[in-house]
Amino acid sequence: MPAKLTQHVTDLQLPYERFLNFGPENLTEAELLAVILRTGTKDTSAVELAEKVLALAKYPREGLLGLHDVSVEELTQIRGIGIVKAVKLKCIAELSNRMSRARASTGICFTRADMVAEYFMEKLRHKDTECVYLLCLDAKGQLIREKKLSDGCVNMALISPREIFLEALKDKAVNIILVHNHPSGDPTPSRADRELTDNVAGAGEQMDIPLLDHIIIGDNRYTSFKEQKLLR
Repeated sequence: MPAKLTQHVTDLQLPYERFLNFGPENLTEAELLAVILRTGTKDTSAVELAEKVLALAKYPREGLLGLHDVSVEELTQIRGIGIVKAVKLKCIAELSNRMSRARASTGICFTRADMVAEYFMEKLRHKDTECVYLLCLDAKGQLIREKKLSDGCVNMALISPREIFLEALKDKAVNIILVHNHPSGDPTPSRADRELTDNVAGAGEQMDIPLLDHIIIGDNRYTSFKEQKLLR
């Protein structure tokens, strides 16, 4: 058997055998990643390579979920991780994040500001740029869809109520909520935040799609326009 193929079989044998004998729930995160990575290097097994990948994930999100915060550039600094493997790993991290949030959303009452803030807190509190999300809700206050309206240095005045309600109409939303973060960690509404909220609330009244709340995420803190009675 050629040396390269022998190495490939050796790398995969243990995680694959453990999967078949005991099921995926009994594999470590490194072994699960090793199955995806498929091969290591001449001196490093796929499992050892996976352990190096997982070591990049730092507190507070460690392990597989922490890969969401690791860049492609950081991954490719590991010998044996090229651009193809790095992209695969980032896709796995994103899938893991989306599945986790999808499960979490089923038990959340999106008409409660504290629950919405908790749902978004870990996703947004560590961001160093502002992100704005639109939540489209059904008649029971359950999430139909979350839509990222902008990501980066946001000028809130440039976010158009027209864009917001086109998305809401697309989903046949009954109510909407706006959520965005303040990278400074201070969730106090700015003048632009207040102006956007007033404009969207006014348009919502005309469209019969009320703005239920605008929630600003800080560092383990949040401000709810509804709770603070700042909604028009």
